[in-house]
Amino acid sequence: MQSQFAELYEKSFQSITPGDVVTGTVIQIRQKDVVVDIGYKSEGILPLDEFLDPAALAVGQEIEVLFEGFDDREGTALLSKRKADRQKTWNEILSNAEEGAIVEGRIARKVRGGFMVDIGMEAFLPASLVDIRPVRNQDAFVGLQSKFLVVKINHKRKNVVVSRKDLLEKSRQEARTEKLNELKVGQIVHGKVKNITDFGVFIDIGSLDGLLHITDMSWGRISHPSDLVKIGDEIDVAVISIDKEKQKISLGLKQKSEDPWVTVERRYAIGNQVRGKVVNILPYGAFVELEPGIEGLVHISELSWTRRVTHPSEVLSVGQELDVVILSLDTTAKKISLGARQAQENPWDKVSDKYQVGSRIQGTVRNLTDYGAFVELEPGIEGLLHVSDLSWTHKVAKPSDMLKKGDTVEVMILNVDTDAKKISLGMKQLKDDPWNELTKGLMTGLEMQGKITRVVNFGIFVELDNGLEGLIHVSELPDRNGQDLAKIYKVGDAIHCGILHVDHDGRKIALTCKNEHVSS
Repeated sequence: MQSQFAELYEKSFQSITPGDVVTGTVIQIRQKDVVVDIGYKSEGILPLDEFLDPAALAVGQEIEVLFEGFDDREGTALLSKRKADRQKTWNEILSNAEEGAIVEGRIARKVRGGFMVDIGMEAFLPASLVDIRPVRNQDAFVGLQSKFLVVKINHKRKNVVVSRKDLLEKSRQEARTEKLNELKVGQIVHGKVKNITDFGVFIDIGSLDGLLHITDMSWGRISHPSDLVKIGDEIDVAVISIDKEKQKISLGLKQKSEDPWVTVERRYAIGNQVRGKVVNILPYGAFVELEPGIEGLVHISELSWTRRVTHPSEVLSVGQELDVVILSLDTTAKKISLGARQAQENPWDKVSDKYQVGSRIQGTVRNLTDYGAFVELEPGIEGLLHVSDLSWTHKVAKPSDMLKKGDTVEVMILNVDTDAKKISLGMKQLKDDPWNELTKGLMTGLEMQGKITRVVNFGIFVELDNGLEGLIHVSELPDRNGQDLAKIYKVGDAIHCGILHVDHDGRKIALTCKNEHVSS
């Protein structure tokens, strides 16, 4: 029996050898296999599961199969369609596909490090090359029908490595280039907000992304791009620049409308009073938005007629509505100077009528300096009470010797300068000058009792019994043997002295105390 099969094998297959691919005709489709006539006396058998779509198989259909040998027991040829397809694919790859060719296939299964792809034969797809983005769920790609790029061919082992990622990137690059060639500066395109950063927004305009910088989002001031858009928003934007070499697109939202500065002079004129909103506060002033895209600066010096403002935040807050007057307008530099105080009545315009020289008025001590006290006559209107105008009879060293902050005092208006915004006040002028009356009986040599009021390096000041103050010069004091005056004489001590000289023009009294008597 074996010899008969051997003889049949030699006669039937004398022109083909194992490994050859031949064309056969399907003559029978059974439950698990297919019978194929390959043109010889002996028919071939191959498994049904070697067909990708068994339901599409029909009797009489021609197929290519690989002859693997002869089954001595059954007397049939051993065939494989899968191996024929693989051989055919391999031959095609070798003939037409060098590394870089595009093939189509289906990701069949996961393996260590990647996937096996059926491209007519099995090819290896590394996990890192399955997609452009990092893959978290590899199972989602099993069964995917796609095109792949051949990245490596090992002829000796008949191994092929493919990449889907490289093909996607290549397709995306081609789409980018095509899109770049289509775009023109000034063109309005539709896009979708993809990402938001502090400096701007990335817009997907199809095949490539463009940057919408924060400065190109609005003619007005915005603090962050998220003030205007959110991720997923679909918006129309203008193309403002194209860099084909770097494949970068700059987009603009505000460029869809006219720059409001172009027509600003039609709406705003110097001297006009307008209402705006405070949008930013800085140490030197506040920016006020008059309309979207149009802002002006109120300098700190233009905030109040009367108040000494050290920082704009003392009188303004962001978001506050404010009446202002246009002081200057520079369309080239896109600058507007505004005044807040000019939108209010200047209280100094009526000061000269309200405060007549010689009139008496009450005020509140708001500030003390070495040279005087500032007295508030009404909110925002202050006058200076100079140290020399505090007393007729005493030489006041510091205003704080007689006054303190918050004191209510009565003063006389001495002078009003509306241009310089200054008012001079006097306290001693509320009474007649007692000098002449008090000095009538002061003759040289007259001895008097007094009280030490101040000790200085050149002498001591003494308040006499009549209320006037005189100076005992250091030369008119007993020899102190080099001792400091402050160690010998104390404020408040009583002292016996004599009149040395009365200077009516200088309003000074010189005293002597060569033989002093001091008591506490």
